Amino acid sequence: MTQRAKYDVPTLQLTYQEELLEAGCDEAGRGCYAGPVFAAAVILPNNFYHPLLNDSKLLKAAVRAELRSYIEANAIAFAVAQVGVEEIDSTNILKASQKAMHLALDALNPAAAFIAVDGNYFVPYNQVPHACIVKGDSKYAHIAAASILAKTYRDAYMQRIHEEFPHYHWISNKGYGTLKHRIAIEENGICKHHRKSFNILPESLLSVNN
Repeated sequence: MTQRAKYDVPTLQLTYQEELLEAGCDEAGRGCYAGPVFAAAVILPNNFYHPLLNDSKLLKAAVRAELRSYIEANAIAFAVAQVGVEEIDSTNILKASQKAMHLALDALNPAAAFIAVDGNYFVPYNQVPHACIVKGDSKYAHIAAASILAKTYRDAYMQRIHEEFPHYHWISNKGYGTLKHRIAIEENGICKHHRKSFNILPESLLSVNN
């Protein structure tokens, strides 16, 4: 069985349109209990190809790591940005996700003249035309690439802060609300990396570990 068959990788289109320099954009960590939300923007060359490129959620960590290196080595431009828990709590996760995407787009060199975004919502960016594509990370190569960069950068961040608060098991759950994570919150309260606006504990049980 080949790796392509093993992962059932689809044939991805390179771009949504062909006239303008196009970036794919995606975010990671929107539904997590803890940690920043990350976003990435990627512009790929016309000859870009990797047989395992797909939505990051469908790939194992080792494959994502391989793809991250390949994307960074072969992209015309890429950028990754994050928005922290303080801003997530002071605004909301949707606004924070959109800001992270805009920050990633800000850092692209060359700049994108068209943006293809995963999902069904996007705040317009600097009057640059865009298209929202539901499940775009399994349809377009540059959105899949953005999903991989956003996911791998965020996972690395969560692994680093796991060392400070190992009882939340972020090295494995990456901040998502798994059973172990929820039990750890019940036993230890929340810490500075948790999103307090997500109401993950009753108000009477909330505590902050600094």
